[in-house]
Amino acid sequence: MSFSHLNVWAVARPFAVLWAVLSLSGCGDVLTDVKKELVSQQQSNEKQLTTDEEKLAHLISRYWSFRLEISPMSASYMGRPDILDVDDMSPLAVSERQVYSEMFTNRALEINRENLSDESKLNLDIVRYQIENYASYFKYQQHLMPLTSEYGFHSQLISYLSRQVISDQAKAEQYLAALSKVRLYMAQQTDWLKIGINRGVTQPQEVMQGFEASIEAYITQLPQDHVLYQPLAQLPDSINAEQQQHIQSKAKALIKYEINPAYEQFYDFFVNTYLPSARQTIGVSEIPRGSEFYQDRVHYFTTQPMTVEEVHQLGLSEVARIRAEMQQIIDQLEFEGSFADFLLYLRTDPQFYATTPEQLLNVASRIAKRADAQLPKFFKTLPRRPYGVEPVPEAIAPKYTTGRYVPPHNETDAGYYWVNTYALDKRPLYVLQSLTLHEAVPGHHLQGALSSEQKNLPDFRSHSYISAFGEGWGLYSEYLGLEMGFYRGPYDNFGRLTYEMWRALRLVVDTGIHAKGWTRQQAIDYMAENSALSMHNIQTEVDRYITWPGQALSYKVGELTIKRLRAKAERELGEHFDIREFHDEVLRHGSIPLNALETQIDAFIQHHMPRPKNT
Repeated sequence: MSFSHLNVWAVARPFAVLWAVLSLSGCGDVLTDVKKELVSQQQSNEKQLTTDEEKLAHLISRYWSFRLEISPMSASYMGRPDILDVDDMSPLAVSERQVYSEMFTNRALEINRENLSDESKLNLDIVRYQIENYASYFKYQQHLMPLTSEYGFHSQLISYLSRQVISDQAKAEQYLAALSKVRLYMAQQTDWLKIGINRGVTQPQEVMQGFEASIEAYITQLPQDHVLYQPLAQLPDSINAEQQQHIQSKAKALIKYEINPAYEQFYDFFVNTYLPSARQTIGVSEIPRGSEFYQDRVHYFTTQPMTVEEVHQLGLSEVARIRAEMQQIIDQLEFEGSFADFLLYLRTDPQFYATTPEQLLNVASRIAKRADAQLPKFFKTLPRRPYGVEPVPEAIAPKYTTGRYVPPHNETDAGYYWVNTYALDKRPLYVLQSLTLHEAVPGHHLQGALSSEQKNLPDFRSHSYISAFGEGWGLYSEYLGLEMGFYRGPYDNFGRLTYEMWRALRLVVDTGIHAKGWTRQQAIDYMAENSALSMHNIQTEVDRYITWPGQALSYKVGELTIKRLRAKAERELGEHFDIREFHDEVLRHGSIPLNALETQIDAFIQHHMPRPKNT
């Protein structure tokens, strides 16, 4: 069999189909021949690229185009809001992604970093980081487990489609076409969950109890009440009345006969099949190749060559330091009782809690506006895009984290700071300053908006997110609140320490669960003993760490790195240190690995170092 006519980049989809068919049919020898031909074609293409700079530019262009093509549901967050479609999760499509992840990995490794400019070296580091993670997704079979305790493919799909802006008839037709693919998408994802059950790759049963409520929330009696109908509820005047009626009628029919049944089927599957079959253990080390996968996640989410034990010990050290600072505030307040008594007081006294969702949102909004006013003192460059403050959607609020930043979906959308207004007696006001500074400004909105607005950054950097950098910046932003005039009272400052403790506890709890055999209750107790977080928040957070291994490690490792680099710049530059210049340097490169950030700050220090005067 000859494959000499194949072009590796131009005929990806036919090749992926062939790959999948051969894999499923067990034609090992033929498959080996195809792999050899792929290598040959790669080498042939390489002959046209004479320098490593050219090879890198070619790789980045092809990789980014591929990412946009295979996941239209992610494209709007990657600078292409004009793309509207539903992801294909068929076995053939997934096979294609696996083939390409291996291909991109090999091509990235073939580029000689020493032959690149400084900026290209940074580009290579970032694209390698992205490609390696993409390859790990399939290597460790994570496509078989597309659920976490607080989110899933079913709610991601709803979020993506419901935020579409229908500007004209062509967009409306695109939207209807996407709605017509919902049922197939749900069936495809359910099939992967079934394979996951057979292979022992599932989320733990213990933490998925009640998850079915997030499915049931998207089943409505009347089609016009469905969240997916809302983008079509008020169509633009450019669409005539007859066409409007046709579009809306078709949408209602799709919701009634396709989408609602798809969610009902998924609900039944989850309750009657998935949950009873889910694994009884909670640590990811218990799934096939789980320990190897967890170390991979440690590297990915910290961007550092840290071992699990190093992360665990760092967490224990930080917990001890922060606990001592918390005790100082308790002593300052002359509180009569133990540390545990003080935490109980904070968790139960009504003075620390809002009584209505509107009150909680209003307090968060006032804090956000106070932070807005302080930004020019600390930042030379500010983003153009605004942000809003909204409640977490009701459908996901019960098992959702206390707050989160949601980036813009398209060019006409703002960013949003979500505040969880479910169970108000579990949402203490004394942590709201830290939460707001982290999720809105100067945290995620400021960093994300600046990154997307940087004209000199390639798309694969301006629209990507590295957790150690982004979450490290978010936690650093909480600390920066001290200098911005926040935390003026002892309770607010204790709230700040509670949130810093929360991130330190994550280092201990996450590694404890996934590498040291901790139980869920052991993790809950450890967090309850060392922070003033509400018990509801602690339970939902522990479930999040269990179902999202390693992500919780990003915050503290990133924050400590940024604070260390700032201290280094202050020490070496002395009176020449400018906080606004420093923050611009940290943020102007977009989201980057921490070792790359260190390289940039070292160059920043050298550039701003005063030169000796000629004598």
